[in-house]
Amino acid sequence: MKMIRFLIVYFLFLSCSSAVEEKQSNITENNFVVADTVVKEEPLFCNADVKVGAARTDQYLSQLAGMRVGIVCNQSSMINQTHLADSLISLGVNVVKVFSPEHGFRGDADAGEKVVNDIDKKTGLPIISLYGDNKKPTLVQLADIDILVFDIQDVGARFYTYISTLHYVMQAAAENEKKIIILDRPNPNGHYVDGPVLKAQFSSFVGMHTVPVVHGMTIGEYAQMINGEGWLGNGLRCDLEVIKSEGWDHTKFYELPIAPSPNLKTMTAIYLYPSLCFFEGTVVSVGRGTDYPFQVIGHPKFEVDVLEKRYVFTPQPNAAAAHPVLQGKTCYGYDLHEIDIKEYREKRKLDLSYLLEFYKKLKLGSAFFLKGNFINNLAGTDQLKAQIIAGKTLEEIEASWQEGLTKFKEVRKKYLLYSDF
Repeated sequence: MKMIRFLIVYFLFLSCSSAVEEKQSNITENNFVVADTVVKEEPLFCNADVKVGAARTDQYLSQLAGMRVGIVCNQSSMINQTHLADSLISLGVNVVKVFSPEHGFRGDADAGEKVVNDIDKKTGLPIISLYGDNKKPTLVQLADIDILVFDIQDVGARFYTYISTLHYVMQAAAENEKKIIILDRPNPNGHYVDGPVLKAQFSSFVGMHTVPVVHGMTIGEYAQMINGEGWLGNGLRCDLEVIKSEGWDHTKFYELPIAPSPNLKTMTAIYLYPSLCFFEGTVVSVGRGTDYPFQVIGHPKFEVDVLEKRYVFTPQPNAAAAHPVLQGKTCYGYDLHEIDIKEYREKRKLDLSYLLEFYKKLKLGSAFFLKGNFINNLAGTDQLKAQIIAGKTLEEIEASWQEGLTKFKEVRKKYLLYSDF
C-alpha cells in the first residue's frame, strides 16, 4: 500500500513540474503570455532609443575648433548628466559667453520674472539675459563671438517663449553675419497640430508667427520655417545648421528628463499645457503656487456638478511662483494630474472643454477675462474670446480653425526633418 501511495505522489509531482517548466519556458523578462503567445510590452516613452543633437558631438565639434563660441541654453541643455557648457569647455571649445531665455540659465526664474545678466558660478562665464528689455542679442554682445550654438528644450506650444527667443537670436545672427548651429531635441507635443492660427496683428512675445497653438515641430524644424518663410524681415536669412536627434520622429513619445521651466514639472503638465494655458488670460488659477501647476484648475466661486470630482487648493507663493493668481484664496475645481497619461496623448488635439465650462458656470461675462485682453495674445486672435462670450459650442469653435490648420500643415511639410505622424 505504501509503495502504491508513493508511486501516485511521484507521478503527480512529475506532471506538475512538467507543466510549470513548460509555462516558464514561454516567459521572458518584461514580457507576458497570452494564449501561449509571447507579447512584448511597449515602453511608455522612446528615450532609450534617442540621442539628442547635443550628444552627437561628432557632427558639430569640428566646426567650433578655433572659434569664439556663444551658447544659447538653459537648464535643459544637457548631454546625459553633463551640461552643454561644461561639456564644450571640457572638450577644449572656447566658450565666450552664455545667452539665457525666460526662466534664466539655471531655469529657476518664475514666468514673466525679470532675469538679469549674471556670472555663472561654476564656469565663470558671463550670462546675458534674453528676457525682459533685452530680448535680442546686440551688436556689442555678439562682437566677440564667431558662431552661436542654440540648445533649448521646447514643448511645442506657440506661446511657450523659447521659440520667440529663437527668432530674435536668428535675426541678430543674420544681421551680424554669424552662423547658428541648432542642437535639436524631440518635441513632446510633436504628435499633432491644432488650435487657431495666429493673425499677424496679434503678434507678441507669446506668439510671433502665423502658426497654430500646437505647431508639431521641433526647434530645428521651426527654425527652418522662420528662415524659409522670411519671418526674420528685411529679406534676412540666417546661416543655419540643424543637428538632428536620432531615434525619434513625430510618431514617438519622448519624456523630458529635465523640467523645461519651473511650472512644467511633469509630462502630464507638458501634455496639458497647450490646453490649460488659455486660463492664464482669465481669472482662473492653473495651479501656480501649488504642487501641481498646469495640472489643477480652480476658482473660489466655481461649483463642480459631481462632488466626488471636486478638488480644493489654495495657491501660495513658492519657488516657482512668487505671486500666484488667487494667492491665499481657497479654489474649487478639478485635479487632472492622476489621469492616465496615455489619455492625454491619444487625444491629439486641444481640449478647451474646461475653459468653456468655467466661463459658463462662473457667470462673469467679459470679466472672466483679464484686462488688457491677454487672452487674445495667447489665442493669437480675438475670435476665440468673442466665440466664448457668444456661447459658441466646442465643436463650432474647433470648426473655425480648420481652414487655417489645413493651410499651415501644407507649409509645415516643407520644413520637417523627421517622419511625420
